[in-house]
Amino acid sequence: MSGVTVVPFRSEFAGEFRRLNLDWIERLFAVEEPDRKVLDDPEQSIVAKGGMIFFALDGDAVVGTVAMIRFSDLRYELAKMAVATGHQRRGIGELLGQACRDWAQTKGVRIVFLETNSRLANAIRLYERLGFRHAVDPHPSDYARADVYMELPIGQSGG
Repeated sequence: MSGVTVVPFRSEFAGEFRRLNLDWIERLFAVEEPDRKVLDDPEQSIVAKGGMIFFALDGDAVVGTVAMIRFSDLRYELAKMAVATGHQRRGIGELLGQACRDWAQTKGVRIVFLETNSRLANAIRLYERLGFRHAVDPHPSDYARADVYMELPIGQSGG
């Protein structure tokens, strides 16, 4: 996508991470306690614990974001992907997802998982294009809205 770049976490963008995510969560669902935990202080709740947040920039404007939340050295959650309404369907979600996949490979991660909702058909198709496959959730979700669980194995031989 021309003109859009993906950059790793910058503390000055923390408010944009919150804003972009609250936009879709409040519009489609209800904000839950686990949402508040990561959105209120993403630097401490995600980055300081070994995770990463990426931002998609269109010029100087933050138009998308996604987090990689550390569960263990080998297992991360792709979470809180959001793209500004006016920038959707332009491949930004794919750029963000690929940044997560590339980052996971450099960290030696074995499994990236995500939880989503079956109403989010476009998001599910995006995750499938990125290589995620539907699986059985090995643990109960912290989110009432989560009814879809997907995993992306990060291959030991690079793929």
